[in-house]
Amino acid sequence: MRMRRKKNLVPRMENCAQWLIRDPQALRGNWRSLMPTAKELRLELGCGKGRFTCQTAASEPEVLFVAVERVPDAMVMAMERARDMGLTNVFFVDADAANLPDFFAPEEVDLIYINFCDPWPPKRHAKRRLTHRNFLLLYRQVLKEKGEIHFKTDNVGLFAFSVTEFPFGGFQPQQVTHDLHKDGVQGIMTDYEEKFHNLGTKINRCVAVKGELPPQQETSEPQQNSAQAE
Repeated sequence: MRMRRKKNLVPRMENCAQWLIRDPQALRGNWRSLMPTAKELRLELGCGKGRFTCQTAASEPEVLFVAVERVPDAMVMAMERARDMGLTNVFFVDADAANLPDFFAPEEVDLIYINFCDPWPPKRHAKRRLTHRNFLLLYRQVLKEKGEIHFKTDNVGLFAFSVTEFPFGGFQPQQVTHDLHKDGVQGIMTDYEEKFHNLGTKINRCVAVKGELPPQQETSEPQQNSAQAE
């Protein structure tokens, strides 16, 4: 469902300007200049209203967080949450996940969160799923060796697809669970996650660790263009 257009979106965005990165390409390879003491750089793809992003950033102040969100009407609420919480270790980028290699240098990122992304259920739309191998091959460009993707979804079909798909992108699924909160709430929830957990919906989660590409994928890994080359 399309999010309703927010009133006064532009002035609200301007009021949170210090949390918005307007030119992420200018920071490529130098994101830690935003927080020189950061021990890690983590991304969240599709932060929505920012509950997970902001609460995680608040609980780990030594980590630099960058949230990528292509829906400004959602991102403005996330930025307002960061502002109201007084966070200084989280920033937001209005962009698409397909552009990550334009914004981040090779192995610049330590960890990527993908929480409750659009499942794109028709098979013909599989390539739009953020866990499709085409996206995974982009993520591995910016993730450090042994870097991780932390993936959560309530969608059983998407989870099954993703666990099978991760190896084609050179990621090994670990810590696979089909009922994350069976023994009590684990970690920080998104708004969506809490809503469906309270309705009794089981939450699926896994950690995918960057490793070697399978032989058939080595020749198909996306190449950097001249603007991206180091």
